[in-house]
Amino acid sequence: MRPYLTRADEGEAVWFLGSLMTTKAVGAQTGGRLTVVEFLNPPGFAPPLHRHLVEDELFYVLSGGADFLCDGEKFAAGPGDFVLLPAGLPHTFVVDAAEPLRALQITTPSGFEDFASAVGEPARARVLPAPPEIDPAALGHAAALHSIELLGPPPLV
Repeated sequence: MRPYLTRADEGEAVWFLGSLMTTKAVGAQTGGRLTVVEFLNPPGFAPPLHRHLVEDELFYVLSGGADFLCDGEKFAAGPGDFVLLPAGLPHTFVVDAAEPLRALQITTPSGFEDFASAVGEPARARVLPAPPEIDPAALGHAAALHSIELLGPPPLV
């Protein structure tokens, strides 16, 4: 492992579930220890209820806000807030309707980038698009291959 710098406008950009994901650090760069991505989620976005069987998932909110739901608890998070979603616990989040959520997502150990690449597509522009059609079967298959269980639909927003 070697030191490196990823600039603000650098990193592989992928459209993932209607959100822009830009990788900042991946398993190949961190010895498998962690993945860091910057997410830009549109207003009102919510991923399906799910749980990671292997990775802890952490969020550091840069701008915007969201309600994080984990194992029956709700955490309203805004700029500067940090949220830990431990492996094995069901969770999701709902982005506030007023503005996009920009956050760093950290997963440890690494591997989340492989899941996102399996169901996402390369981003040519770094602005939020119209939400794409999601193939639930393909998403479920990729999730299972990457030790993620989909437990239910996104919360109603």
